Amino acid sequence: MIKNTWYCNCILFLVFSICFVSSSCFALVPEEILVLANANDPMSIELAKYYMEKREISKTNLLKIDITGKETCSRMAYEIKIVEPVRKFITSGAVKSQIRCILIMYGLPLRVAAPPLGKKEKNEIAESDIEKLNIEKKLKLLKAENQAAAKKLNKALERLKQKKQRRGVMNKVSSLDSEVALVLKENYKLAGWLPNPYYLGFKDKTLVLKKKDVLMVSRLDGPSYKIVKRIIDDSIKVEKTGLKGTAYFDARWKEKKDKILSAYEVYDKSIHKSAKLVKKKDIMPVIIDSTSELFKKGACPDAALYCGWYSLASYVDSFSWKPGSVGYHIASSECTTLKKKHSRVWCKIMLEKGIAATIGPVGEPYVQAFPVPEIFFGFLLDGYLTLAEVYIISEPCLSWKMVLIGDPLYRPFINQ
Repeated sequence: MIKNTWYCNCILFLVFSICFVSSSCFALVPEEILVLANANDPMSIELAKYYMEKREISKTNLLKIDITGKETCSRMAYEIKIVEPVRKFITSGAVKSQIRCILIMYGLPLRVAAPPLGKKEKNEIAESDIEKLNIEKKLKLLKAENQAAAKKLNKALERLKQKKQRRGVMNKVSSLDSEVALVLKENYKLAGWLPNPYYLGFKDKTLVLKKKDVLMVSRLDGPSYKIVKRIIDDSIKVEKTGLKGTAYFDARWKEKKDKILSAYEVYDKSIHKSAKLVKKKDIMPVIIDSTSELFKKGACPDAALYCGWYSLASYVDSFSWKPGSVGYHIASSECTTLKKKHSRVWCKIMLEKGIAATIGPVGEPYVQAFPVPEIFFGFLLDGYLTLAEVYIISEPCLSWKMVLIGDPLYRPFINQ
């Protein structure tokens, strides 16, 4: 459960921070971006050079990575072929202390696999499996009327399940993007996520990570070369006039006033708050749906902004996306692939349909790992911070599952 005090603190800090951040020298500039391209993929290199020319990024800020073009790379390949050259590039030479953001180009892996389980971990999992079997046997032998004992044993089973998940392989799989954000940090734990020190909700908290350990990360990627080039062109063109269209927010319930909210209710309420922020800005029409159903097919013309949930790995063709549009769908698998032909995950299909920037996880992230909608859209609307900066301050977790796809320098409301 997430308490309402945490939620209220986020709201208060959001209001304060819009004023504070906008008055500081935080905005990302081209020379602070390191562009990573796949040395084995000519299209990856060509797109990197195209973007760098358009955004006037120095050619010296291109680093070609010799790694697989598959969507998953091993942990060892990540450490040797990405961490070592990137860390060396950033900490030495002309760009030392200048790089604040890494841009991952089309052609590079999407996720980093878990390292193989060690002997100790295997033994611990085997012991848990034996303990689980013993508890299940005891449950079978219990008489029906002994409910108290059965309840106690079922709780023990649930604890074992959670313990196994924490040790398990999937808990150490992460997006390449979320992992490479910590390329300057050595010897951090891989199991689970690490709290992001830039996230506004963690202000004044003592965390394992410090801001000096973290780089912003964005990705220019998609199902095809043509789509990535279109994202670049749309983002730059739309900045000149400002993003136009309609904002669509798809909540599941009416806005709750409870003092204590579940994680799902917190995010649902945040979607409502996002809609109010856009309405207050008065720059485009806003549609907010508070029913459990998703927007119907074809119901969302001229979509410029979007946030909603929950259709797992099954895109609903509700939208016609405006050039430069930004949005994300809160569900567990929406960036597991950008390339598989028949996949219906939201990130892939939204990019195919015309969106310019989106966010999604490469595996089960749990809802509280998503960017908080009102923080994300609030700062995006402010027009001062770039897309990469808006993302880093609204995203709670690092070394985890999430991916930001879009031009890191994009500011859709800079001229509005």
